[in-house]
Amino acid sequence: MDRWKGRVALVTGASVGIGAATAKELVRFGMKVVGCARDVEKIKSLAAECQSAGYGGVLIPFKCDLTNVDEIQSMFAAIKAQHNGVDVCINNAGLAHPEPLLSGKTSAWKNMLDVNIVALSICTREAYQSMKERKIDDGHIINLNSMCGHRVLPNADIHFYTGTKYAVTALTEGLRQELRDAKTHIRATCISPGLVETEFALRLYSQNAEKAASVYSYYKALEAIDVANAVVYVLSAPPHVQVVYFSLKQFFFSVIFVLLCTILNDLFSVLFFFWFRSETFRCDQLNKCRRAAELIR
Repeated sequence: MDRWKGRVALVTGASVGIGAATAKELVRFGMKVVGCARDVEKIKSLAAECQSAGYGGVLIPFKCDLTNVDEIQSMFAAIKAQHNGVDVCINNAGLAHPEPLLSGKTSAWKNMLDVNIVALSICTREAYQSMKERKIDDGHIINLNSMCGHRVLPNADIHFYTGTKYAVTALTEGLRQELRDAKTHIRATCISPGLVETEFALRLYSQNAEKAASVYSYYKALEAIDVANAVVYVLSAPPHVQVVYFSLKQFFFSVIFVLLCTILNDLFSVLFFFWFRSETFRCDQLNKCRRAAELIR
């Protein structure tokens, strides 16, 4: 992370959860981090915490409503005026509403589209233009996605949200291709965690505290710092290495998967052994029959 010391990173949705943890880690590694959110007071508290800890970087709170295009463009203009521009853009902000495809509210769907897709795309465009203008060829754009961007769970409450995350997967790949065609070394990465214990569920089920609490009760979820560490890992990769897709899953499922693979592998080995024995026996019997036939002749 040494090459990023003193460089400017934008982290959207930096007031809580993954965004706050990521902003804090980048400041710890010496970066100048612009953390934006609607609730800027929480970012101010986090900035004071980073300063008290003696971290090498600085966290700069910026109030911005990502559903408002003018506010996003004003934020990038302010970053340009005060800090020259953005070197790293981390599109972390995202939200979900429990609105099924057959009965959901249009306003909630539009809100998810505005934050999860449109704001992400605007920030990506503005960050790239900032890098291009200053001839920054080693920048990085990181999209915080979800495992919902790669699979559809049987939960009607998050089907529309899942659609927005599939879009993030496609947008990241499209970005990678466009950056390649532009003959730049700016990198694009999509980080897709499984269930992370943040305020996400509390906001998703804001009208049902019991249901929100139950989301994290079945098994140990990932923590925000786990995803922040993934961001640091991706940024730490050598300039010639591009980590395009990075998935994080709960250890519980990893263990089950490994055990299943082991069991299936052992089962296959046993079945293959008996099949091989039977084939060997059959071939041996055929050879005896051929020799017997030759003797009869």
